[in-house]
Amino acid sequence: MTFATTSSPTTPAVASRQRLLSACASIVTVARVAVDESTSSPAATSPSRDIYIDFLRAFSLLVVVAWHWVFTIIIWQDDGPHATSPIGFTTGLWTATWLLQVMPLFFYVGGYAHLLSWRKAHANGDSIWRFVLRRIRRLAVPTLALLGVWIAAGIALGAIFNLEWIGRGVLLVVSPLWFMGVYLMLAALLPVFIWLHERWDSIVLVFLVAAAGTVDILRFRYGWEWLGLVNMIAVWGLCHQLGFFYERLVAAPRRTDWTLLWAGLAALGGLVASGLYPGSMVGVPGERSNMAPPTLCIVALVIFQAGVAEILRPAMEIRLERIRWQRVSATINRFSMPLFLFHTTGLAGYLAIRYALAGERNEVREPTATWWLFRPLAFVGPLLFTLPVIYLFGRQWVRHPRTKPSAPAGDRTAQTV
Repeated sequence: MTFATTSSPTTPAVASRQRLLSACASIVTVARVAVDESTSSPAATSPSRDIYIDFLRAFSLLVVVAWHWVFTIIIWQDDGPHATSPIGFTTGLWTATWLLQVMPLFFYVGGYAHLLSWRKAHANGDSIWRFVLRRIRRLAVPTLALLGVWIAAGIALGAIFNLEWIGRGVLLVVSPLWFMGVYLMLAALLPVFIWLHERWDSIVLVFLVAAAGTVDILRFRYGWEWLGLVNMIAVWGLCHQLGFFYERLVAAPRRTDWTLLWAGLAALGGLVASGLYPGSMVGVPGERSNMAPPTLCIVALVIFQAGVAEILRPAMEIRLERIRWQRVSATINRFSMPLFLFHTTGLAGYLAIRYALAGERNEVREPTATWWLFRPLAFVGPLLFTLPVIYLFGRQWVRHPRTKPSAPAGDRTAQTV
């Protein structure tokens, strides 16, 4: 795609677009070459459950919850509470988000889980539509229930106590549910994704990368911000679709893992260096976001994180052979649905009590040395408030361990999120 412009070819704007197009090309190349290279290796067919995929999901969930509990900074303004994080105040901290923004990794794991569960359901004579409806129902019922309760509570509290800011407060509590909305969308589109995968294989990845890059170019060049909605499917769909190649990547030569890591990292660095994308992979107030809507940076990020995950696999599998590690991973996965749903409810309860006891909304406006010193303990309060909420309202969504621990991963990996 070319743009008509009167600027000199050496202007920063043209140079930025050239770097963007170069980064797009590198992502397309690695998405095709790395996956095609892995195709030459036989897919893993071990009947035992992949405990590493369970660990990746547990790790991703803990990072998301811990980030919200430990690094959320609430700033009160005239219209109510606003959430920010230390990323906007601490120079260079945005680089940590290249590892700690784990939503792309979560969707990658979810893609593999969906495919594996569908294979098992199909082998048992299930239809794709019944399978998809079960997935949607299992996710939608608790999500909509929580959303409805908070909306009703917000309306009631606002009417009784005349709290004009309650709408913003409710919005902050339920805002992480965007993830459930995207996951429901991917579950609904699963028949399409599987059909495309069976017929076009890795070409689907190339198409999604190209679509994401085209959307970004049109947004940045012409200001068509509404096109960002397309990337909700293109970018998150690519992360999910990449999970269909998980078994091939596991069986691929070691050099493929390093190819993914370095190519993803180089593309990510090139996109940020172009000046068109922010360096942070989480939202920072007042800056352009790589997450809302998702951009080509998230594509590069999932390629990088998939490479990191595979490079760490041998060392982590040794640790996961230990019973203690397995129990921790299994426990987190058992409580994954209610923990994700209710962790911000617990945080809201903790902050409400803290504000009431302190007599003021005593949030810092930017991190101080004392604030950083107490970060390792910041999860304690929200955790103590979240556990009773899970016990009272979320027990029905806690998964019970199966009697056959050697069951395939597809038996349970995609049962919730």
